[in-house]
Amino acid sequence: MFKASIKTTLIDLSGTLHIEDSPIFGAVEALEKLRKYTNVRFVTNTTKESINKLHGRLLKCGFKIEKDEIFTSLSSARKLIESEKLRPFLILDDDAMEDFEGIETSNPNAVVIGLAPKKFNNETMNKAFRLIKDQNAQLIAIHKGRYYQKNDGLHLGPGAYVTGLEYSTGIQAKVVGKPNRMFFEMALSSLKSENNSFENTVMIGDDVNDDVIGAIENGLNAILVKTGKYREGDEIKIPIDNRNVVKSFVEAVELIVNHVKQ
Repeated sequence: MFKASIKTTLIDLSGTLHIEDSPIFGAVEALEKLRKYTNVRFVTNTTKESINKLHGRLLKCGFKIEKDEIFTSLSSARKLIESEKLRPFLILDDDAMEDFEGIETSNPNAVVIGLAPKKFNNETMNKAFRLIKDQNAQLIAIHKGRYYQKNDGLHLGPGAYVTGLEYSTGIQAKVVGKPNRMFFEMALSSLKSENNSFENTVMIGDDVNDDVIGAIENGLNAILVKTGKYREGDEIKIPIDNRNVVKSFVEAVELIVNHVKQ
């Protein structure tokens, strides 16, 4: 089932704990139970909104979560921009721009792209293309999600647009969110505990590629939940020796708790 006794749980948000403004049934109570047995961190590739707005959404859903327990791909992207002194052309939703306040954006030397449906138009994408192709700007993908779940069904993720820029420019994007190994490392390091390792950490998520297979390939344990973007047959993609698949976050917590109690 798991490689070692579980000390830390990394938990995806959208599709795993909630969908838009509604919690997954039983998830609020299950989270409180899990906290009695493992450390927790909330890790998300969402780029639709700033961490402040995301935290507010989670509180409205009924979750007792502190803002500093959330590690987002936006956080990871900002750290990369600051460490490499980049001046980004930001293709982000307006609700996410708060997380990049104070960043110099004049004369861009990088294109940073996340989920921004209203900005995925010819004018914006052509500007990004020219910056990369003509001015040698870096291409940084906050993540390459294929799709995500909303109340009305699946929606196309930013991965299609990132891949389009890669194809047209011949430049491979640097990905900073899940399943990038550094993203998982930074999430664990935020716990400031010497007892955390990939081997005793489990990732819970609804994305079979970025959450589950990505975690497994980096040496973590993982659990796939059949909520959010999960679709029938996703579990077959997971190596059988690492295949932990449950109905929802509630059952994932029970799986972890029972393992810890052994």
